[in-house]
Amino acid sequence: MLLRSTLIYAPAILLTRISALLLLVIVTRLIDQTEYGLLTLVVTVGEMTDVAVTNWLRIALLRLGGKGDISRGSLMLAGRVLLASTALALIISVVASAVVVPERWVEFAIAVCSYLIAGSIGRFALTVLQMQQRHSVYSMLEFLRAVLQLALPIGAVVLFQDSFLTVSLGSSLGVLIAGIVAGIMASRRVVAGPPRFTQKEFFVLGVPLVIMALVGFGLHSAERVFLKIYYDAGAVAIFAAAYALARQPIDMVANSINMGAFPEVVSRFDDDGPAASGRLLSQLMALMIRLCLPVAAMLVALSSDITQLLLPPQYHGRFGLLFPIIAFSVLCANLASFVYGTVVHAHKRPWLLIIANSFGSVATIALSVLLIPPMAEVGAALALAGGSLVGLVACIIISERLTPVPVPWRDIGISIVISLCTGLAASLASAVLGDAPAIFSLAAGGTAGAVVFFGLTWLFYPAAAMLFAAKLRARLRLA
Repeated sequence: MLLRSTLIYAPAILLTRISALLLLVIVTRLIDQTEYGLLTLVVTVGEMTDVAVTNWLRIALLRLGGKGDISRGSLMLAGRVLLASTALALIISVVASAVVVPERWVEFAIAVCSYLIAGSIGRFALTVLQMQQRHSVYSMLEFLRAVLQLALPIGAVVLFQDSFLTVSLGSSLGVLIAGIVAGIMASRRVVAGPPRFTQKEFFVLGVPLVIMALVGFGLHSAERVFLKIYYDAGAVAIFAAAYALARQPIDMVANSINMGAFPEVVSRFDDDGPAASGRLLSQLMALMIRLCLPVAAMLVALSSDITQLLLPPQYHGRFGLLFPIIAFSVLCANLASFVYGTVVHAHKRPWLLIIANSFGSVATIALSVLLIPPMAEVGAALALAGGSLVGLVACIIISERLTPVPVPWRDIGISIVISLCTGLAASLASAVLGDAPAIFSLAAGGTAGAVVFFGLTWLFYPAAAMLFAAKLRARLRLA
C-alpha cells in the first residue's frame, strides 16, 4: 500500500521539486544575490504564515471530512474559515514585512500577500482532490503548477524588472492559475449535503495546529531571519541556496511517501485501532529511511559538483559543511512530521505537537543567537539541525505515550550500510574524473551511486525490489 501511494504521488512531487530546482538555477543567474536573498525571505515569511492559514485546514479536512464523496456543506464551512484566517494572515504579513525588511517593506509585503492568497486557493483545491481520491487529476494539476511556477517568473524577469518582487509575483500567479483550475475540477464531484463535522469540532482540531505553526516559527524559519539581522540578504541567499539543493531531493521522496500514507494511517487507526496504525507507521518509517538516507548520502558526496553545475560563481566555495548539516535537519524534520506527528493527528490531539515544536523552536532560536554571529551560514545550519533534533526527540516522547511505533532497527541498520556504500561509490566515481567539467563528474558519481543503491537494495530486499519494478512498469504502461 505504501509503495503504491508513493508511486502515485511521486510524479507530482517530482515535477514540483524539479521546477523549484530549475527556478533556483535560473533565477540566481538573473537577479543578484541580495535580490535572491529577499526572495527566499518572502518564501520564509509566506510559508510560516501559510502553514498557520491553510496547512491546518488540510489536516483538519482530511481528518474530519472523510474521503470519497465530499459534501458541499463541509467545504462551505471550511471555506468560510479559510477566508477569515487568510484575511488575518494578510494583516500579520504586512506587520512582519516591516520588521524583517524595513528598508523595502512595501515591496516585500506585496510579495508575501500575493503568495498567501494564491497558496490558500491552490492548497484548498488540491486538498479536496486528495479527499476525493482523484490521484491522477491531482498529479496533472501539480504538473501544471510546476510548469507555470517555472515559466511565469522567468518570463516576468525577462519582460519586466529583475527584482525579487517580479519573480515572486510570477510564481504566485502560477499557483493561483493552477489552484483555480483545481477548484473547478474538484467542484464537479462535490455532493450535496450537510457538513460531516461541526464548526466546534473543526476549531477544536484546528486551533492547536495554528498555535503549533506559530510556535514552530523558531524551528522552521528563525535562522534566516537572524542571518538577515546579523548579516544581510546576501548571507540569506547562500544559506537558502544550500538549503534548497540539500532539502528538495530528500523532501521529494518523503512527501511522495506521506501524501498517500497519511489518509491511510488515520483510516487504519479508525478502523483497526492504534496497534494496527502503529505497525503501518513502522513500515512507513522503514521505507522513508530506506529511500531518503541514500539520497542524503549522495547529496553530501556530490555537493561540490552540484554547486559548481547549478549555481553561479559567486556561490561557489561557500557551502562547506552546509550540505550534510542541512540533510540531517531535513531527515529529522520528516521523521518528526510524517511518522511521530501522524500519531498525534490520528488521536486528534494536535495540541500536543505544540509542546514538541516549542522545544525545537527554543533550541533553534537559542542556537541561532549563539552560533550565527561567529559562524554565519554554518551557524544557521547548525542551529537548524539542533532545533530539528530536539523537536524530533520531543515528538517521539509524546507520541510514544499515545501509540508506540515499533522502530525497525534492522531496516535502519541495513539502510545505513546501503547509504554509506552509495555515498562512497558516488564520491569515488566523481573523484576519478578529477578536473573534468562538473556535469561529467556529477553524472559519473550519480550513476555509480544509483547502481550501488539499486544493487544493494535488490540484495537485501529482493521481494520489495521486484514489487517496485512491477509497479513501475505498470505505471509506465499507463503513461
